Amino acid sequence: MAPMDPMVLPPDLPEPEDDGAADHLPGTALPGLTLPATGGRPASLRELAPSGRLVVYVYPRTGRPGEPLIEGWDDIPGARGCTPQSCAYRDSLGEFERLGVTVAGISAQSAAEQSEFARREHIPFPLLSDPGLELAASLGLPTFEAGGLKLYRRLTLVADAGVISKAFYPVFPPDRDAASVLAWLSAHPPR
Repeated sequence: MAPMDPMVLPPDLPEPEDDGAADHLPGTALPGLTLPATGGRPASLRELAPSGRLVVYVYPRTGRPGEPLIEGWDDIPGARGCTPQSCAYRDSLGEFERLGVTVAGISAQSAAEQSEFARREHIPFPLLSDPGLELAASLGLPTFEAGGLKLYRRLTLVADAGVISKAFYPVFPPDRDAASVLAWLSAHPPR
C-alpha cells in the first residue's frame, strides 16, 4: 500500500450535511480563551484581532506524510482535507492581509503536533492547540469521535471586533474554504 499523501483529496469523499450545529454562532462574542499557539506564545482569539476582522478555521487534525490515517477517516463526512485547507489559507494569506484580515487555525491536536505541521508546511500564521476542546465547550462547536479521539468538525468563523459575524459550516471541499471566505469577505466589508 502506497503512503498517504495528505495534500491529495480522494475524488469520492462523502460531503457533510448541514445539521444546523453552527446556526447559533453569528452574533456570539469570542470567548477569552488563551491557548498554546505556534510561534511559542499562547494566543487569545480576542487578542489576535481585537478591533479588526479575524478568520478562524477550525479543523479536525492534519495528517503526516507516510503515516496512516485513522481507520475509516475517508468515510467520515468532512474529516479529510486539513492539510490542503491550511495550505490554501497559507497561499492566500496576502489576499486576507490586503483586506485587513487576521487568519488563525485551531484544532484539538497538541501544540507539538501543530508546531511540527506549521514548520513542515510553512504556515506563517498562528495555529492554536485545543486538545481539551475548550472552544467547543465555550461556543457549542460541533465535534465527532474517531480513532478514540474527540475532534472538531470543520467550520470557519469570521469575527468583527471579537463578535462572530459569519460561520461557514459545513466546509466542503476543504481546499476551497479560503477562496469561499475571501469571496464572502470581499462582498461583506466590515461595518
